[in-house]
Amino acid sequence: MSAETPAAPGQFTRRRLQFRAWRGTRPFWAGLYVMLGGLPIAYFPYAHLQIGHLTLAMATTAGAGSLIIGVLLVVLGFSLWFQKHVRTFAGVAAILLALVSIPVSNLGGFLIGFLFAMVGGALAVSWAPGAPPEPQALAEDTQGEGGAPAAAPYEAAPHESASYYEAAPQEPTPHESADDADEPKDLSGTSPVNNGANGRHSAG
Repeated sequence: MSAETPAAPGQFTRRRLQFRAWRGTRPFWAGLYVMLGGLPIAYFPYAHLQIGHLTLAMATTAGAGSLIIGVLLVVLGFSLWFQKHVRTFAGVAAILLALVSIPVSNLGGFLIGFLFAMVGGALAVSWAPGAPPEPQALAEDTQGEGGAPAAAPYEAAPHESASYYEAAPQEPTPHESADDADEPKDLSGTSPVNNGANGRHSAG
């Protein structure tokens, strides 16, 4: 057992996720159905069915036309995979080729290729690219560092509101007595900033 064995499942998972992401950005199933529709249309006119000693040839007079239709359908399928901006044209062309294959190529490859091409063309026409994912800013705002919920916005405590200071009685400062608090203050010779009204004595 080699040392690289444990890494194999991880690599397979990564490849599968990459393929899934690639498949989701283009009409993958539409292209696959269109290609599958072209194979029986091109194959049956050149096939020979062996029943015991009896060989049944299913070739038609327009065998070359069947081959061209089948090859075009396969090319359109690859175009849907690698040139997704032509999906509308490729889808309409696949539907028209599927209809033309009915009289040209054994009822459209015995209706097998016809149905695959019709379904693939319809899927290609109706396919639209998905919307880009929404930014995760809202999710990041609701979670703090380390995945914890973010702290609620700061709210002032009840005692920090303006109404508390308006309703609370003014207590005398330690260097003033209770009697001095009720007496009018002499504001002469002091400035409005350094007067006793705000609890501080003047510098002079």
